[in-house]
Amino acid sequence: MKKIVIALAAMLVIGCKNENKPSTTEMPKEIAKFSPKVEENAVIYEVNIRQYSPEGTFNAFSKDIPQLKELGVKIIWVMPIFPISQTKRKATGGDDSKFASEMPAAEQHKYLGSYYAVSDFKKVNPEFGTIEDFRNLVKTAHDNGIYVILDWVPNHTGWDHVWIKEHPEYYTKNAKGEIIDPINPETGKSWGWSDVADLNYDNQGLRKEMTADMLHWIKNENIDGFRCDVASNVPLDFWQQAIPQLRKEKNIFMLAEAWEPELLKDGLFDMAYGWEAHHTMNRIAQEKNTVKDWDKFIAEDAKKYEANDILMNFVDNHDENSWNGTVKGRLGKAEEAMTALSYVMPGMPLIYSGNEYGLNHSLKFFEKDSIPKTKGKEWELRAKLGKLKAENIALNGGKNKAKYTRIKTNDDTNILAFVREKNGKKVVYIANFSSKPINSKVAVTGEFVNYMTGKPTSLNDKVVITLQPFQSFILTN
Repeated sequence: MKKIVIALAAMLVIGCKNENKPSTTEMPKEIAKFSPKVEENAVIYEVNIRQYSPEGTFNAFSKDIPQLKELGVKIIWVMPIFPISQTKRKATGGDDSKFASEMPAAEQHKYLGSYYAVSDFKKVNPEFGTIEDFRNLVKTAHDNGIYVILDWVPNHTGWDHVWIKEHPEYYTKNAKGEIIDPINPETGKSWGWSDVADLNYDNQGLRKEMTADMLHWIKNENIDGFRCDVASNVPLDFWQQAIPQLRKEKNIFMLAEAWEPELLKDGLFDMAYGWEAHHTMNRIAQEKNTVKDWDKFIAEDAKKYEANDILMNFVDNHDENSWNGTVKGRLGKAEEAMTALSYVMPGMPLIYSGNEYGLNHSLKFFEKDSIPKTKGKEWELRAKLGKLKAENIALNGGKNKAKYTRIKTNDDTNILAFVREKNGKKVVYIANFSSKPINSKVAVTGEFVNYMTGKPTSLNDKVVITLQPFQSFILTN
């Protein structure tokens, strides 16, 4: 019986050094209208402007946009760019959170507050630069064939937003008539977001103004859509009113920070969060779950969502990094295998600022911080995966996604094996999600290429594969 040993180190070997050089092809002056085709093979990049660079400005990020093409990025999601309220500006988070005003006077200046406590939806935070600087960011992205979506905060505003004084009827109030912070609909208690005031969508005037403010950025600043914060906390019928108006103005891409399937119906949001995939990946990496839990999640999602629904796959984002720990801390030795999984499973993979540079600390949320900027194995891995995502239709993950089929192994508790397939193209993913070496047969037959090494590989149901702990590899036909 033939035995093939596939070394863990081989996964990260990158072939031709020239493969990931940025294209020298001149980009069109006007980016093509956004279309569903973009969703099939796109990588989305979340940029935290404040923490992306030591300067923390639009311009510091804009100069790096061209190299994001090396990572397969086609959509940039910019975290909120709006001015942040001074009133109730937060200095710390968590159960014992404090406002900047509660800190020593000499230190208060360093507490910059939450991006999500917006004081004006039509202006930019001077911390990041000017509106001209933001326009340059959008133009630079478009010149490089990349679309830009803004992080929008429709559920609440900061406490010094003009609406607090001019339109208090736009806000949710308690029995005493006092404006309140947002309430968790499941518990009926405050979320603890004391730096923001909850908006009341029973008010039709609010609905009109919120829609007009969103249209402002599409009409005047040429953005390509929105990532909508806690989208499911806003009434569904608001989205049913607003999104068609936005789409009349321009072909846009809409991402909901939510999981509810109804938000993806009837031309509303294009993509939602793959929360369950994310949590399942974390638990498997920590050996709290097994591959059987992954199979259960896949089966449940197939029932929950329609075939043309799109979910965002992520091993990290701003919330996870700042509040739940780093990728390396959560995924440990499974980091590379899980990162690869986020690209090869159905959906659209996300890169959060710093992931491409091996970010290994939780970024401060209310203060200035910075990500590392040295390219290494994390950049190379994402560049290689981004190229595969962009060029192989077997990884299409949009409304016309490639098929996902589970492959039988000798150990379906610890080994995840599946094939993605479309129009004769195949991508096979095999991973050992345990802390012990495993010998197993894999029920797939064919001649393949190990994508990471470029070496040919033959498989059939009689071949025994040795997988080291948390080792994974990708095969293409």
